[in-house]
Amino acid sequence: MNDKKLQIPWRALTMVGALLLIWVIFSITTEGIFLGPRNLSLLMRQMSVTAILAIGMVLVIVAGQIDLSVGAMTGFLGAVSAILFVNHNWPLWATFAVTILLGALLGHFQGHLVTWFNIPPFIVTLGGMLIFQGALLGLTGGVAISPTPDYLFVGQAHVAKLVGWALFGLVAIFFLYLAFKSKTAAARFKWLGLLALAGVFIAVMNAYEGIPFPVLLMLLFAAVFSIVAQQTPFGRHLYAIGGNREAAFYSGININRHIVLVFTLMGAMVGVAGIVLTARVGSATSDAGRMMELDAIAAAVIGGTSLMGGRGTVWGAILGALVMASLDNGMSLMNTEAFWQPIIKGSILVVAVALDMMGRKGKN
Repeated sequence: MNDKKLQIPWRALTMVGALLLIWVIFSITTEGIFLGPRNLSLLMRQMSVTAILAIGMVLVIVAGQIDLSVGAMTGFLGAVSAILFVNHNWPLWATFAVTILLGALLGHFQGHLVTWFNIPPFIVTLGGMLIFQGALLGLTGGVAISPTPDYLFVGQAHVAKLVGWALFGLVAIFFLYLAFKSKTAAARFKWLGLLALAGVFIAVMNAYEGIPFPVLLMLLFAAVFSIVAQQTPFGRHLYAIGGNREAAFYSGININRHIVLVFTLMGAMVGVAGIVLTARVGSATSDAGRMMELDAIAAAVIGGTSLMGGRGTVWGAILGALVMASLDNGMSLMNTEAFWQPIIKGSILVVAVALDMMGRKGKN
């Protein structure tokens, strides 16, 4: 048990160290442009869609499942929302609500295919990926659909600087309370360190135009899903299912119900990601969301989620998404040839999985 407690900070510190090294290298090679407030704001907004998908993907992988359809479904649901809003003049709230509900229903259906017919989730969601890619092309007809500024607010707006500091005040009160309630110096140091990090984040974002709205949305979902994963019976049951499915069954956990529900939540998150992606890029296109499922899975795995199931954290996935986005952003600023980006990201993913497998082998 003590080994497990020591391992979690080690993994987190390793990831933070790797991220800082990446930032230092890109800051030097771009003559400081990479760490400028404007670029960091763009970087955070750039990672938001992948991070939203990774938040849901963590719960899916923790339960021993996988979802390869999230990228194509993101593009499809983004196009659905754009068509409802632009072509059919639906109110904004109804457009967003129906898009998220449709995503939840599609995820629910895929979860039932996995549980009812015992089809491997890899096959179900691979088929879903192909179906949604075709549906997206048929829906858009290869023509970009551009919503009005009311819609684009979700992906392009910034929170007022005063509101950002007000939010920091609320977070500060919460973190100080947790630090005061902590029984060990290490725990107090952790909460105070997170408080300082939040202050730096707000200061940097406000040095440009304020916190990007999609980033605020991402952080809100991360906080909620982290609580769901760590503090609720549903979340603990997902870890139990992924860690030892047979033991979870004999302990009375309804495995099929939990799998269906986790796919449903993933679908709802895909609906949110589809809206944010369409709003961020300014239009719904026939190739939207392509390969984003791999970025989401990579972010979760790089952040410490085990593909074997039973281990992973939402905040680790956020860190993983930040690493992925930093690589894309930094190499773009350096005018690196495009073929290097997937090569480097793929190499990092393989290393992350190798380290996870070596850790499990060491435990066994």
